[in-house]
Amino acid sequence: MDLATVIGFIATIGVMVWALDLSSNGNLAMFVDIPSIVIVFGGSATALLMKFTLAQFGAAGKAIGKAFMFKMDSPEALIEKAVQLADAARKGGFLALEEAEIPNAFMKKGIDMLVDGHDADVVRSTLEKDIGLTYTRHGEYVGMFKQLGDLGPAMGMIGTLIGLVAMLANMSDPKSIGPSMAVALLTTLYGAMQANCIFMPLADKMALRNEEEKTNNELILDAIMGIQDGQNPKVIEGMLRNYLKASKREPKGEPAA
Repeated sequence: MDLATVIGFIATIGVMVWALDLSSNGNLAMFVDIPSIVIVFGGSATALLMKFTLAQFGAAGKAIGKAFMFKMDSPEALIEKAVQLADAARKGGFLALEEAEIPNAFMKKGIDMLVDGHDADVVRSTLEKDIGLTYTRHGEYVGMFKQLGDLGPAMGMIGTLIGLVAMLANMSDPKSIGPSMAVALLTTLYGAMQANCIFMPLADKMALRNEEEKTNNELILDAIMGIQDGQNPKVIEGMLRNYLKASKREPKGEPAA
């Protein structure tokens, strides 16, 4: 679980509800308007459906899990596992890796290709294509949530215009002015909250996860190619530590020069 996302999401919603409660003297019901909800959230969802395929739309719910529940392997753990595999391969050949326990699916795919005896060019091209396609696919989901962030304020503006039209059309009836103004103002509020409190932050977190996953997979690719070339495990470790921040590049237990 990504605690930063969970805490941030709950805190943001909590702050907004608290602010609404304070501004309404405890009468939160005044900020609930069904037509406004339908216009902003319903309109955003249906407009999004026109922009993407049914399959992409249906997978959006699963994709949001990357922001809340996705557990990313740390680069340090991947480097440690790569060095272990490199050492085993140097001592017993690629077949010694066949029964190795490899939690990371992408790393296991690469090691399985080594065990099966594929050429280096085949291994590299296959893994590079996997990295590129995965990055593109996840980027599509990021785009969907960014689109929802853009659609919220747009639908809020549409709702505002609907409310103003309804208000101006019934100026002779004072009782109708209040509900029409509520639609006009609350749709703008809902749209702004949808974009800035929910979908844009989630899209940014999903984009961050996508970049982190790509970097991890590139690290794994370099590790796989180093193992296939028969490089010394220490050389592989030194090469892979370039993926880390400068303060973390020295192996544990070895002081920086």
